[in-house]
Amino acid sequence: MAQYSTVLDGVFTALADPTRRAVVRRLGQGPASVGDLAREAPMTLPSFMKHVRMLESHGLIRTVKSGRVRTCELNRERFALVEDWLAEQRRVWAGRADRLEQFVTSQEETL
Repeated sequence: MAQYSTVLDGVFTALADPTRRAVVRRLGQGPASVGDLAREAPMTLPSFMKHVRMLESHGLIRTVKSGRVRTCELNRERFALVEDWLAEQRRVWAGRADRLEQFVTSQEETL
């Protein structure tokens, strides 16, 4: 469980930055070169590469170098981890909302 939490913390840390979320959003349309992705970001290439390395180090993207071109693609399996966590949270909060509704309804009936 601790390993799961550490990995999930890293994923959320990587997604906390708007530049990295924009990269993920763009890669949702398909693979793209670092150069193409960097053109959409208002920063220098070395600064942009830090974002790419962060996403890659937390397993959200994969990069492959072919000649002088580095291509990025989403690692969709890593997003399944976030999806599982969100589904768990939905179940917890749905149960709490159901109990609250039952409590409020039972209080209204006693009045």
